[in-house]
Amino acid sequence: MASESEFTWLTGGPQGSGVDSAANIFARACAYAGYFIFGKREYHSNIKGMHSYFHVRSAARPVRSHSERVNLLASFDAEAVLRHARSVVQTGGIIFDSQTENTMASSVPTLDTEVKEDLDLYLSSKGYESSVSGILQEAESRGVKVYAVPYMDILKDVAAEIGEPKLSRMIRMINVLSIGVSFGLLAFDFELVSKAIRSVFVEKPKIAEQNVLACKRAYDKARSEFGDDFGRRLTRFRIEEECVVLQATQAIALGKLLGGCRFQTYYPITPAADESEYLEANELFGRESDKCSILVMQTEDEIAAINMVSGAALAGARAATATSGPGFSLMAEGLSWAGQNEVPVVVTYYQRGAPSTGLPTRHGQDDLRFALHAGHGEFARIVLASGDIEESFYDAVRAFNYAERFQMPVIHLVDKALANSSVTCTIPDTSSLRIDRGALLTSAETDSASSSLRYKRFAFTDSGISPRVPLGVSGLVFWNSGDEHNEMGHISENPRNRTQMMEKRMRKLELVDREIPVEEKCNLFRRADAKVIVVSWGSTKGPILDAIDKLAQDGTAIDFLQVRLMNPLPREYISNVLRDYESRVAVEMNYSGQLAGIIREQTGIMATHYVLKYNGRPMSQDELELALERVAIGEAQKREVLTDGV
Repeated sequence: MASESEFTWLTGGPQGSGVDSAANIFARACAYAGYFIFGKREYHSNIKGMHSYFHVRSAARPVRSHSERVNLLASFDAEAVLRHARSVVQTGGIIFDSQTENTMASSVPTLDTEVKEDLDLYLSSKGYESSVSGILQEAESRGVKVYAVPYMDILKDVAAEIGEPKLSRMIRMINVLSIGVSFGLLAFDFELVSKAIRSVFVEKPKIAEQNVLACKRAYDKARSEFGDDFGRRLTRFRIEEECVVLQATQAIALGKLLGGCRFQTYYPITPAADESEYLEANELFGRESDKCSILVMQTEDEIAAINMVSGAALAGARAATATSGPGFSLMAEGLSWAGQNEVPVVVTYYQRGAPSTGLPTRHGQDDLRFALHAGHGEFARIVLASGDIEESFYDAVRAFNYAERFQMPVIHLVDKALANSSVTCTIPDTSSLRIDRGALLTSAETDSASSSLRYKRFAFTDSGISPRVPLGVSGLVFWNSGDEHNEMGHISENPRNRTQMMEKRMRKLELVDREIPVEEKCNLFRRADAKVIVVSWGSTKGPILDAIDKLAQDGTAIDFLQVRLMNPLPREYISNVLRDYESRVAVEMNYSGQLAGIIREQTGIMATHYVLKYNGRPMSQDELELALERVAIGEAQKREVLTDGV
C-alpha cells in the first residue's frame, strides 16, 4: 500500500450528531502520529438538524489551508454523500451507511433546493438517478471506491456488550464508527486513535471507554471486510518540534491571558462567543503556586459590553470584548466614547458573512471599512488584522500593548475562516512576550502628581500621549465625558481648545506609524524575479502561501504582501513594494476588494487583477492556485470570483 504524505478527510452529518467531535478525534490521532494538521469547520446557523461538515487535511509538512480534493469521505447520513461525493478524487473512497443506499435526493428535507436541482442536472446528464445509489455509481465510474457499512448492526453489538437496552442512546456513536472504519481502511495505529478519543472525552471517562469500544469494533470490521482494498495508509512518523493543535479562538484567548487581560465582556454571537466561552472555562490559569485569574462577564447586550470594558480599563485593568458584525454595530457609540476619552480598550472583532445577520456561521471579510470608520466623528484607533493562528496569539498580546502605549482603542480583526480553523503549530515562545503599559504612572509618581491636586489627564504633549492614572488614586481627580473636554476633563466648547484636542488625539496615529516596527505592520514573501505580487490580509494568508509554494515547484514565481496593520496603513512601505511589479493581484473575501480600494486611496496604486470570494466559504488552495496561474501566464480576467464550497 502507498503511504500518504498528504491526505484530506471529510466527515459530515446532521448538526448535533458529533461531527466536530469526530473531526477532533481524527485530527488528534493524525497529530499524535506526527502529521501536520489543518482543519476547516462548517456548520449551519440553526442549532441542530441541518448539515454540518469538517475537512481535516494532514501532511508531512506544515499545511495552512484546506483542499476541496477529498481523499476519503466518512459520511454519517445520506445527505453527506449527496453533498460531498463529487469532491472525492479518483482513487479516493466513500464510507456510507448501508441503510441509506436507496435514499432519493428529493426525500432529504434538509437538502437545499439549489443543491437538489444541481444534483438532478448533474446525475441525469451522466445517466444516473438522483439518489445515494446514483451518486455512488457515478463516483465508482470515476475510480472512487465505496464502502457500505452497517452502522446499526455494529451499534447493536456494542449496546449488547455494554448492557445498554436502548439503541436510541447509541446513535451518537455513529461518529466514532465512521472514524473506526476510516482508520481501518488506512491501516492506522489504533493505539493512537484510542488515545485521541480519551483526550476528546477526558472529562467523561466512562463515555470515552464506550466510544473506544465502538470505534474498535468498526475498525476491526473494516480491517476484516475490506483489508487493504483502499490501497492507502497513514503511517506513523516523527515531527522534531513540539506542536499543539489549536483553533484561532483558543489561540487568541491564550494570548489575552498571557498578555495580562483580566476582564472580558461578551454577548453571545457566532463565531466570537467561542473565545469567551474558552476564557470562561479557564478563568483560573497558571501554575498551582502562581494562579492568575480573569473575570469574564456575559452582558445583557453589546452596548453594555463595550461600556463595561471602558470602565474596567479606566480602573486600570487590561480589558477587552469580543464580538461579530451585528454586535460591533451596537458598540459604535461606546467605541466613540472610548476614542474621545483615550481609553485603552481592545475589541476582538470576528467578521462573518454580511450584511445584516447575513451568514451568521459562514465566512467573509466584508467589515474592514466598517472597522476603520465605525463611530461618529473622527478619533484615533488602531486596526490590526491577523493572518494565521500563530499571529492571532501574538497579536492578542500586542493589541493590549498598543492600546495602553498609545492610549486609544485597538480593534483586532479576525475572520470566521480563521476563527474556526484548527492547525498544528509550534508551541508559542512565551519568553519573548512583554507587557508595555505605556505612560501609566507608578504609585510614587501618582503621589507626586497628587500633591498639586491639578492632575491633567488630557495634558497637551508633543506626542499626544498624556500621563495616565487609574480611577480611584487618592487625592487625584479627573473627569471623563462624552462631550469635548479640556486638559482636566471638564466639558469645553471653546474653539481653540477643540482644535488642540482634536489634533492631540489624531497626532498619536503619526506616533503609531513611526514606532510600530514594519515586521508588525506587514509580511513580505519574496521570490527571485517575480513579476506578479498578491496583496491580501487575514485568513487568505494560508491558501495564498500554499498556492504560491505549489506554483513555485512548477517554476512560477509569485510574491505576496500581507498587510497586517490596517490603520494607520503603512502606505509608504506598501507603495515602495508595489510599484515595481507588472501585476498586482488583490485577493480578498469580499465583493469590492476593500483593502485594494484603501491602498488606492492612500497610495494611488491600483490593483491590476482581483481574485474575490463572497459565497460564505473560505478560499481553498486549489482554486487560488488556478486563479494565480492564469494571472502569471497572462490569461486572467481583471476580476475573477471564486465559488468552491457547498
